[in-house]
Amino acid sequence: KGRVWVRGRDITDIEPEKRSVSIVYQDYSLFPHLSARDNIIFGLRLRKKSQKETDEALDWIANLLSISHLLSRKPETLSGGERQKVALARALAVRPDVLLLDEPLAALDPETRERVRVELRRFHQTFNMTTIHVTHDFEEAMSIGDRLAVLGEGELKQTGTPEKVFRRPNSEFVARFTMARNILSGEVCQVNGDTIFRSTGRDFVVDKTDLKGDSYAAIRPEDIMISLEPPPSTKQNCFAGQVTGITDRGGVLSITVDLPPEFSCLIMRHSFEQMALKLGQQVYLSFNPSSVHLFNK
Repeated sequence: KGRVWVRGRDITDIEPEKRSVSIVYQDYSLFPHLSARDNIIFGLRLRKKSQKETDEALDWIANLLSISHLLSRKPETLSGGERQKVALARALAVRPDVLLLDEPLAALDPETRERVRVELRRFHQTFNMTTIHVTHDFEEAMSIGDRLAVLGEGELKQTGTPEKVFRRPNSEFVARFTMARNILSGEVCQVNGDTIFRSTGRDFVVDKTDLKGDSYAAIRPEDIMISLEPPPSTKQNCFAGQVTGITDRGGVLSITVDLPPEFSCLIMRHSFEQMALKLGQQVYLSFNPSSVHLFNK
């Protein structure tokens, strides 16, 4: 419950078409009986814009999205990416104050999704309009958003810049959502002047922290270095373990190493081939104290 304000104006009780808010749905929701052109100018006609204003807005948005050649076609003849562009054009043609995007890229193939991501980012920078983009894809949120809000279990878990949420999750839920992968339960203590995170019988050197006692630690897989010999640096955490899993992701491979506990790591293909890693092989994992992010339970 509450009130909705846009640019200092309470729009809660006014008609939807007068709120200056546009929305793009996950399933596009284009009018099937209308051409792409008529879909795009629907909001302009509803607002009783003149023919000249309508034509100018149509030309502007069609050129911006490179869909001028699609204007005479019906939605059923368009690909998923083309329909999504028409839906975006319809939303943007009225120059809204707020743009709402409900998982607009979920139904697109990877190549089209990447192209539309770039365009959405460009739109935001060009028009400087407030855009709220709902997604379950954290990589999508990272590549598009200026600020993130992580929702889960019926509440707002964390807000902040993409870098802050990505690097400094404040809970186990956010750490898992941001794919930190390696999340340990333990306690923070002091040993010989060093700040230590103790978990599963192992001590991990961490940066100084105000946290004490029971805590969580998250270590991102890309922050862990795999080597066949212990690294020369004594400032890193370094542990010997056994390779228990290898998942090929193309240019990057996900390697599971059991110390214990099990750690998930990412490695570039050329490094993987150079080390000739295989299941059962002994390797060394190392990471900086600053790579161990601590948060309360």
